[in-house]
Amino acid sequence: MGSSAEKMHCKSNKGKKVAVTVVSAILLSLLYVMIFSFSEQDGDTSSSLSLTISRKCAEILEALQREHWTESYRESLALYFEHPIRKLAHFCEYACMGVLIFGIWAPHRPLRPFPKKWFRIELLWVFLSAALDELHQTFVPGRWGHPADVLLDTAGGVTGFFFIYLIVLGFTRKKKEKTKKEKKNRFKKK
Repeated sequence: MGSSAEKMHCKSNKGKKVAVTVVSAILLSLLYVMIFSFSEQDGDTSSSLSLTISRKCAEILEALQREHWTESYRESLALYFEHPIRKLAHFCEYACMGVLIFGIWAPHRPLRPFPKKWFRIELLWVFLSAALDELHQTFVPGRWGHPADVLLDTAGGVTGFFFIYLIVLGFTRKKKEKTKKEKKNRFKKK
């Protein structure tokens, strides 16, 4: 009976791993569509979108501080934060990419020792994605590509990778400790 339970557990684990990989691949594809659709926007449309977001952030900040700012002060604050918000959005998009790429390969590879080969592949993958995105922007009116954005995007991908790596490693470690404790308790009962 124990062997059939183990087989069911293995099939269940394999199914979960495949599900994580498939969902990660689908979400990564949707993320690429989103990133490249943002990059297709001309300079005016792109600036307008990020300025709208920074205006909303200024309004939220005003509400949080329970103050009443003048329209010109709120607008100057929005203009001041527009560039950092745009860069933060880039960073976050590629951090998500790092997490999703990890989700594609990690269920099928051991996390210990540190997977240097897979980390290098992910680093190259994110770097090339960022470089192609910046190259794509050079063909869009009012937009241009920046090598600094490639580095920022790559840093976002690496951050996403390490973030999810540490979380999964922590959960894996807790699960192993729990299993070890359960085995120890079963052994004591015998």
